[in-house]
Amino acid sequence: MYVRDYMTKDVVSVEIPSNRDDILKILKRTGISGVPVTEKGKIVGVVTRKDLLRKSEETQVALLMAPNPVTIHPDATLTEAATLMTKHHFRRLPVVEENGALVGLLSVADLVAAIAQLRIKDEISSHFTSNTFALWEETPLPLVGRIMEISDVEAVPIMDDKGRVAGIIAERDLIRSSHIEDSVEVSDFSNGTDDDEWTWESIRDMHVISYGVSKVLLPDRPVSAAMIQNVITVPKNAGVSECALLMKRSRLDQLPVVNGDKKLIAMLFDRELIKVLCAGPEGAPDQ
Repeated sequence: MYVRDYMTKDVVSVEIPSNRDDILKILKRTGISGVPVTEKGKIVGVVTRKDLLRKSEETQVALLMAPNPVTIHPDATLTEAATLMTKHHFRRLPVVEENGALVGLLSVADLVAAIAQLRIKDEISSHFTSNTFALWEETPLPLVGRIMEISDVEAVPIMDDKGRVAGIIAERDLIRSSHIEDSVEVSDFSNGTDDDEWTWESIRDMHVISYGVSKVLLPDRPVSAAMIQNVITVPKNAGVSECALLMKRSRLDQLPVVNGDKKLIAMLFDRELIKVLCAGPEGAPDQ
C-alpha cells in the first residue's frame, strides 16, 4: 500500500503571495482542514484551520503558515505515512517528488479510507479516547472555540440540559460560522509619563495613532446554532474497519462512542484510528 495510490492528486493550494481571506474561502467551500502553500511550484508551508483560529488577526500567509513542512515521497508506504503523522500529530503530508515539486496531498482521511478496505475486525476499544469531555448546547461559540484551542481537540460532543448527546461541533463547523471583522483601533502615546515630575498634562507631547485591525471572529451565538445535530455514534465493540468506513462515507473526523444506554463514554478520533497502520497493514489481524 503506497502513498501514490491513496493521495489526493488534484491538490487545492495557494501561491505566495496570498492572503488569509483567500484561504478562509477555500476552507469554507471545500471543508478541508489545511492548504499547502507553494512558491514557484515548490512547497514552502501549510496553513490549517487551527492557524486561522489561533492567529485571528494575522492576514499574511507567510506568517500564518507553518514553514518547511515535513513531506513524503509518492513511493513511500502507508505505514511510513501513518508513522510520520502519528509521531508529529499531523493531519496531512504534502507529497513531493525528488525535485521538490508538489504532486499530491495525503491526509488522515485518505489513511482512514485505506483502513476501511482492510476489513480489520478488531474492536475499537484500544483506540478511542475515554478521557473526553462535552459542552452544554448553550455555550457561546467564541468560548467553544477557545476551549477547543486550549484543549487541542478537533471536535467536542454537545450535551443538552438532560445530559444527552445533542450534537457535535468540529473545527470545520467553527470555520463555516466565522466571519471577517474590520475595525479601527486607537492608541495614545506621549513622551512624558505620570512618574515624570517635570511633565504636566498641559504640555505633554501627545501622539494618537489609528490603525486597522482585521480579525477572524466567531459570532456570539450558542453552539447549538452551529453544531451538527444528526450525530452518528458507535458502540465500544464496533470493528476498526467498520468505523473507518463510517468516517469515510460521512466525511467525519470523529465518532462518539456510546454504551448500551446510548450514553457517551468516549470519542474515537481518526488520528487515533490510523495507528493501526503503523505496524503495517500486513500485521493487522482478522483481515
